[in-house]
Amino acid sequence: MLTSPEYDRRRPLAYFLTWTCYGTWLHGDERGSADRDHNVYGTPYLPPDLRRNRARPERLDQLPYELDELRRDAVLDAIRGHCDFRGWTLHAAHVRSNHVHVIVSAAIAPERLLNDLKSYISRRMNERGLDASQRKRWTRHGSTRYIWTKEALAEKVTYVVHQQGKPMSVFFVTAK
Repeated sequence: MLTSPEYDRRRPLAYFLTWTCYGTWLHGDERGSADRDHNVYGTPYLPPDLRRNRARPERLDQLPYELDELRRDAVLDAIRGHCDFRGWTLHAAHVRSNHVHVIVSAAIAPERLLNDLKSYISRRMNERGLDASQRKRWTRHGSTRYIWTKEALAEKVTYVVHQQGKPMSVFFVTAK
């Protein structure tokens, strides 16, 4: 029997999703980045490249987008609401000034989860009048990592909640 990407008995326990705000984490950044040629799990990120990093802002058609406290809280509220509405299990989320981490369990492909969350968040922020409706908030894609074990899930939740520096807008479910 063939299986589709939407249904697979070998589905991971959860997904660890990360995406950045538009223009805040450009290729060549010293923190590392991924492009089409450096986007395979387990392979190195792009090496830092000061020249490439400095050239990128000239290619932006809007200013970089950063999340202040009001916007971070709105993003977290939208994530929680959308997961609840869809019946997805939200394990943890941490909304930072220039990126978002989400750990969620759902029976759909992680790329769709990522896109659904980013779209829903943007709609909610538009409804609240937090930005112009044409404002670019997010990078084109993001990171979609699979979590296969309870130990890995606990490790990633700890990373998202406690290892991001000063906590900003955070949600997590305590272990039972």
